[in-house]
Amino acid sequence: MAIKQFKSESKKLLDMMINSIYTHKEIYLRELISNASDAIDKLYYLSLSDENIKFDREKFYIRISLDKDARKIVITDTGIGMTKEELENNLGTIAKSGSFDFKASNEKKEDVDIIGQFGVGFYSAFMIAEKITVESKKFGSDEAYIWTSEGSKGYTVEPCEKEDVGTVITLYVKKDSEEENYSEFLEEYRTKGIIKKYSDYIKYPIKMLVSKQVKKPDTENEYETTYEDEVLNSMVPLWRKNKNEISKEEYNSFYKDNFHDFEDPAKVIHTSADGAVNYNAILYIPKKAPYDYYTKDFEKGLQLYSNGVLIMDKCKDLLPDYFSFVKGLVDSADLSLNISREILQHDRQLKVIASRIEKKIGSELLSMLKNDRENYEEFYKAFARQLKFGIYDKFGMNKEALQDLVMFTTSFENKLSTLAEYVERMKEEQKFIFYACGESAEKIAKLPQTEKVTSKGFEVIYLTEDVDEFAIKMLMNYKEKEFRNVSSSDLGFEDTKEDNSKAKEENKELFDFLKEALKEKVSDVRPSSMGSHPVCLTADGEISIEMEKVLNMMPNDNQVKAQKVLEINISHPVFTKLKDMFESDKDKLSKYASVLLSSAMLIEGLSIDDPVEFSNNICELI
Repeated sequence: MAIKQFKSESKKLLDMMINSIYTHKEIYLRELISNASDAIDKLYYLSLSDENIKFDREKFYIRISLDKDARKIVITDTGIGMTKEELENNLGTIAKSGSFDFKASNEKKEDVDIIGQFGVGFYSAFMIAEKITVESKKFGSDEAYIWTSEGSKGYTVEPCEKEDVGTVITLYVKKDSEEENYSEFLEEYRTKGIIKKYSDYIKYPIKMLVSKQVKKPDTENEYETTYEDEVLNSMVPLWRKNKNEISKEEYNSFYKDNFHDFEDPAKVIHTSADGAVNYNAILYIPKKAPYDYYTKDFEKGLQLYSNGVLIMDKCKDLLPDYFSFVKGLVDSADLSLNISREILQHDRQLKVIASRIEKKIGSELLSMLKNDRENYEEFYKAFARQLKFGIYDKFGMNKEALQDLVMFTTSFENKLSTLAEYVERMKEEQKFIFYACGESAEKIAKLPQTEKVTSKGFEVIYLTEDVDEFAIKMLMNYKEKEFRNVSSSDLGFEDTKEDNSKAKEENKELFDFLKEALKEKVSDVRPSSMGSHPVCLTADGEISIEMEKVLNMMPNDNQVKAQKVLEINISHPVFTKLKDMFESDKDKLSKYASVLLSSAMLIEGLSIDDPVEFSNNICELI
């Protein structure tokens, strides 16, 4: 029989379909199984309007057969089958979709959710096959036909003998080359793995004869290989079951099996939507961060399914960066997929789903914080950094969505507190939300600047991570209360302002001398009231001392400097000593000032320029 050419596509187009569109060769099996499922669906949909068609679900299945010796893979379905004309139209014209036409002609029927759209998935089989045959018998017909092709050379369609309705696709697998191992697709374990990955939730059973090692009767250590018919897919997706039918153990088991965690999740979110966009989703909040979470190797994303068929293993567009720790999946029939069903087009449906999922995660985390505090705090210790970075990232675009989820240790009982809880405890006369930065809560609590605030009875938030102050600066305020660093030169304490101003005026020459002596190291020297400490460092301007440290640790040549201010406690004996030296020994006073500044810098965790000079000055003053 004469070979027919593909109707409207050239060899170049077919080569592109086979070699360029699909990223992974294993996709071929997903596409052929999806087509087989479509064929069974079509028979089911016809039965809805034709009383003469009896649809018995138990008689419908997909079968995979492997023949290593003959290098053949056979995919059989008991679906609606194809006529000679349909074989020519659907397989003889690349990108002609029988499923798409079927959906269009039945669009008024309910539940028409056939997977196929583009009619190109079939040709992905040429990635591993040098020849393909398709034997098919249409429901209601007495005739069967076989379509045969070796790729771009063209195809033939001839009558054949086939007893049952349905379709049998036979792939003649290519021989191995130095670059490609095609034999792997003839392996039982490989085939089972592909089905589990992509087609586990196809709603009809996918069967295969699976080898088993069975002990021989009346022997101790002798075994023989037998073959048993096994259903390889679970068929009913967990996310399509009613929530009240699913136990906590089932949710947790699904999470561990599919998302590679040894611990139960902190929270399960099972959600769905109907309307402009339809989808089902199961989302998991982990208790602990994966080992690579804070590395460049970590990939965020949710598994994306279309009608139970895996489209993408990690769809990053479904999660914002600050919720990148969330694991789970989304299944929707409303997605606009590209021609290979591998890469999602950035369409309105995807954005709507992503937006709704983002809001759902946020509301569920807030509920967890309010109703399951202990569990939330365990989760928060693992992922606090990501939430705080989300506040700072993108110029604070998402700060309102995240500000109620972040927590910080504070001077109140030295435990985690939300910003809302802090504001609720604020004293009536307190103007600002005070915070302090440092290596640990214990060290921050001992800072002179912290004592200045806590001695007034005001609470201080302890910021111990490098991202913390950047996040707070981006928030600017919370519930109309401005944030203020305890190292700021203005803490709003009116009762001490007058005393400090008076001391500055009365000792103007002394402070001018000290400022001149330290002119390259500080922007000013000022009187202060700070309890038991003699000196401390504060800063003017937007760059705090802690921000200076963080920014200068970054790999660039830009050295950032805060406008440091040396504050001297006018109630401390050191101040009296300074006044005496100003009258009697100004050279000694200069060294004394240098020692005090170095002491204040060490308290802040800053390195001093000349440790030898610092040591010599101390010894000389002693």
